[in-house]
Amino acid sequence: MSTTIPYLTGFDVKPSSTSALGVVTFTDGRNDVTPNQLQCEAYGYTYNQATGTCSIFRFNTSLIRSFNNETNKLQGTGNTTETGTTNTNIIGENNTVKGLSRNNIVVGNNNEIANSVNNAFVYGTKGEATADNSIVLGGNVAADLLGERQSIQVIYGTQTTAGSTVASYLNNTTDKLLAVPENAVMYFHADVIAVRVGGSTAAGAVGDYASWVERGVIINESGTLSISRERDAIKSSGTTTLWRPTGAISGTDFVMNVRGAANVTIEWCSNITFTQIKTSVAL
Repeated sequence: MSTTIPYLTGFDVKPSSTSALGVVTFTDGRNDVTPNQLQCEAYGYTYNQATGTCSIFRFNTSLIRSFNNETNKLQGTGNTTETGTTNTNIIGENNTVKGLSRNNIVVGNNNEIANSVNNAFVYGTKGEATADNSIVLGGNVAADLLGERQSIQVIYGTQTTAGSTVASYLNNTTDKLLAVPENAVMYFHADVIAVRVGGSTAAGAVGDYASWVERGVIINESGTLSISRERDAIKSSGTTTLWRPTGAISGTDFVMNVRGAANVTIEWCSNITFTQIKTSVAL
């Protein structure tokens, strides 16, 4: 820009460059300078008194949204992908994917994926996804609450090396847990598998395994959670006497606690399905 635009008579600065947001920077021939209103408007640009900036065009957040949406595919009416959503496919009507989300699929109507949720698949009616890598089936009618009746499938995982009880986490990501909505009841059914992958000083051997079904009901009563649960051992092999999973709560989240054995490295995986009823009344 500085090589094509000459100095105007009476001015010792001229435009030198323009940012991606349309903000024009001037030069005095040696240094970049921020122009005042008189200098900005003399060259035909727009001066913003509130921000003290000179612009070649007015920045529009909708422009950024349209750029982001280049990787999204929407089939149907009333569908919305908010700013920062990428690689998302929607088939249906009146679905919403909140911002800063990626790699999602929505099929149906009136479904929603929460802000910053990735790799989710939501289908049906009025399903609500709040966790990465989740599969949600919404079984509602238009008059129901968002997520009033739905099934949610997620994976919890961790690795243990000691005999103490520790938390396993959503997607094996430390401190990530599934939130239980307020005034909701959720039945959970967890298929749990654990396998020894290391540790040479304890009884047993690499390849020992155990499996369980851990299940129960969680209720969020106006922000206070409680849980009722049970566990069935399914099949095991080798030395697994001390191993066990236990469904639990942490604040307003569900956590799958697990216990291994000292000096034994165990990988844990829980495939958990939640059957949810979310109400509009204080439980």
